[in-house]
Amino acid sequence: MLRFLLNLCHRPSLRFGLRRDPRGRFRDPRFVSFMAQNNRTKLDTDLHDTVLRGRRIMKNVFRLALAGGCAWVVLESAKALAVF
Repeated sequence: MLRFLLNLCHRPSLRFGLRRDPRGRFRDPRFVSFMAQNNRTKLDTDLHDTVLRGRRIMKNVFRLALAGGCAWVVLESAKALAVF
């Protein structure tokens, strides 16, 4: 279980510079210039940014709930052990 949680929070591709950080307004400037050179219609990145922001918020809410649940289990276990 601990290995799963560590893998969930692990981002080696960003850490080692293999991938660009997707948190910026434009994910890859080379892609944007490619689209502009080929006379494509401009992409609306605001919706994509909103989706990414929502995912990040939900991930943080999940982590907070998981931490709160673990703290509650530890607290209840301590109370149960105090009875004996």
